[in-house]
Amino acid sequence: MKLKLSSIALLPFISLIFLPSLVSSQACQRTCGNLLIKYPFGTGPGCGDPRFQQYATCDQQKLTLTTHSGNYPITNIDYNNQVIYISDPSMSTCACSQPSKGFGLDWDAPFSFTDDNVFTLLDCSTTSSPIFRSNSYNVDNSSAVPLCDKQGAPICSYLYSCRAISMLNLPISTCCVYTPVDLGPSFDLNLQKLQCSSYSAFYSFSGQESNPDNWKYGISLKYKFNVYNDYPNSCADCEKSNGVCGYTASYNSFVCNCPNGLNTTSTCFFVSSYNNGLRLLPLETGTLLIYPLAWILAMFLL
Repeated sequence: MKLKLSSIALLPFISLIFLPSLVSSQACQRTCGNLLIKYPFGTGPGCGDPRFQQYATCDQQKLTLTTHSGNYPITNIDYNNQVIYISDPSMSTCACSQPSKGFGLDWDAPFSFTDDNVFTLLDCSTTSSPIFRSNSYNVDNSSAVPLCDKQGAPICSYLYSCRAISMLNLPISTCCVYTPVDLGPSFDLNLQKLQCSSYSAFYSFSGQESNPDNWKYGISLKYKFNVYNDYPNSCADCEKSNGVCGYTASYNSFVCNCPNGLNTTSTCFFVSSYNNGLRLLPLETGTLLIYPLAWILAMFLL
């Protein structure tokens, strides 16, 4: 069938009818604020690993960990050792003493505590707090499980020597270096239940154990890629092609988000020629048929 010149001229305009549904500036980003973002983390829905999306989110260029106990800024990510570092604005440090409700990690979150964490409870009731029950006996005459590490007494002394805490004139007996692994089976540091007014957490002495001003305050959490902790080959190949690993909203299956916004199921090499072109919304099944359909429709209309 031979088309008239005027008909051919109309084809681009008909194709443009479908174009607005594709054009977008949205794509997975490589940074959130000053933090480099790599798999399994992402900057929005469809980016990174879907298991992490509900816990680690980038909002207004701030990466935040969300648990049942609150929202916590992620201050750093060690991709080599698979560790994230978070801060709790409500906890006490050597520079600031304040009330806190504690910290909790969701049991189904893809994170676990590292062995470097030291949780210290502050201003605990010496008469009613369960952390001091190690000096008592249960009804069956068996000794209670100690919740405070006696070897941690120097840590309490150093913390209570900090100006912000020493001004409260708290007796050293109200301090406890908490011993339950991973904060116990509930992964929760409930200060109201423990009857302590605040806590402090740090993950490094910074080589200066006797100088609490220089300790690295915060909480370090370990993460795993999967049960075997293997970095997905598909994601590694995607990143080699300058793509960002993501997933489809429908089935949580892997996609590679390319610099031009196009999602592929492999790598970005075959679309590299479009890197300076339009950014596209994540493609669902059949999206690549839009342009052919536009031309077919034009053939019938003209």
